[in-house]
Amino acid sequence: MTALEPRDADMAPPLQIPVVAESGSGTSVPTEGVLGRTHRALSIGIVSVVLLIAFEATAVGTAMPVAARELHGIPLYAFAFSAYFTTSLFAMVLSGQWADRRGPLGPLAAGISSFAAGLLLSGTAGSMYMFIAGRAVQGLGGGLVIVALYVVIGRAYPERIRPAIMAAFAASWVIPSVVGPLAAGTVTEHLGWRWVFVGIPVLIVFPLALALPAIRRMAAGPADGSTGAEPFDRRRIRLALGISVGAGLLQYAGQELNRYALLPAAVGVALLVPAVRGLLPAGTVRAARGLPAVVLLRGVAAGSFIAAESFVPLMLVTQRGLSPTMAGLSLAVGGATWALGSYVQSRPRLEAHREPLMVGGMVLVALSIAAAPTVLIDGVPVWIVAVAWAFGCFGMGMVIASTSVLLLKLSAPREAGANSAALQISDGLSNVLLLAGGGAAFAALGGGALGAAAHGAGGGVSSHPGAFVAVFLPMAGVALAGAWVAARVRSVK
Repeated sequence: MTALEPRDADMAPPLQIPVVAESGSGTSVPTEGVLGRTHRALSIGIVSVVLLIAFEATAVGTAMPVAARELHGIPLYAFAFSAYFTTSLFAMVLSGQWADRRGPLGPLAAGISSFAAGLLLSGTAGSMYMFIAGRAVQGLGGGLVIVALYVVIGRAYPERIRPAIMAAFAASWVIPSVVGPLAAGTVTEHLGWRWVFVGIPVLIVFPLALALPAIRRMAAGPADGSTGAEPFDRRRIRLALGISVGAGLLQYAGQELNRYALLPAAVGVALLVPAVRGLLPAGTVRAARGLPAVVLLRGVAAGSFIAAESFVPLMLVTQRGLSPTMAGLSLAVGGATWALGSYVQSRPRLEAHREPLMVGGMVLVALSIAAAPTVLIDGVPVWIVAVAWAFGCFGMGMVIASTSVLLLKLSAPREAGANSAALQISDGLSNVLLLAGGGAAFAALGGGALGAAAHGAGGGVSSHPGAFVAVFLPMAGVALAGAWVAARVRSVK
């Protein structure tokens, strides 16, 4: 998976297991699972959407270097990722507002359409700037879709089977995470990189046809149907724009590392601080118990893990001489263990132990990140990374799934969109800030020379182990701090 499109997924028990719900008379009655007749079309449709997004996310990293080279855009390579990320931050808030006031159908349809349009724009681009514009349009679509899906789940599924549909989200990442890089590499080699982008929009027709009618029937309209739709909160929209632009400026400053970058960095901070305070729940920064801690934990977990993961293939290629394909495959097993971790947290008998599961998950993440740079020692076998990352992904599966479940549990129906947007903002903003910080440390200690060596003639192996250590150890520390945050997700009663 790409660093900027983290797995937003959750795993649960077999989808046909019946669930017991409380009836109005206080008696227990059986309830259909997520593949029962009531929810079957909706479940298949929205999981298919996630499957296609997952495949694109895992495939794009393989095709991106070839695309950038053919479009003469290597100097703009990082912006092809950050363009997606910064626009998605804005779209998440817009989607939350839209879904809470008008229902999730509109933002979901617009998001899927925008995502497909962005893929087509990038796939047909004649210049790197046009390619980046396509990625920005994709980011708008991705941000709209992910928040709208949370609102759909909150409205259309009873609380006790929500972990199951979130489980299916995680499962939909497993196959793309394994076959995505190989499939994209084969397509790029034999048909060209453009087909990696233009081939996916055609496949979106099926999930649209299946899911949208079911959403219209089960989750359309404002959260409070007794009143008319409220107007959009323009202040939150402005703050969303500020957080998006501010994050982009900070990432630019972190990549430049010169005195001219100080001004955009200062402007980025000035935009981010009020935006974060206005868009995240009060108490998020200090990990206040309950919903604020859940939102903060999502960012800490996703940011530390994804920032570290983005450097693993480069480390294996430049320090241990692996091919890019083999380096990418070293992380492939993580898709399966991520889904397994999500499955474990979803078991009904473990619901009472969700908090310690999350604490344990963050400890596993911290240990896996800390173990990865041991391969910088020649005597350590490279398979250690695959094993460590498998355990880290298992921990992430438990944590990310649990934050999704807890967010919906702690949110009133009319707040589900805004709180889902806050969760995604925490996830996305933490990614960009920790990636910028890790990238700055990496470059300062000679990491830039590694990139040049890896793409130069012969792809010779360079030795700058300190540059990688400066990324992995701080991220392991951030993940360990996440274990403390995870102990505060239970609300005070």
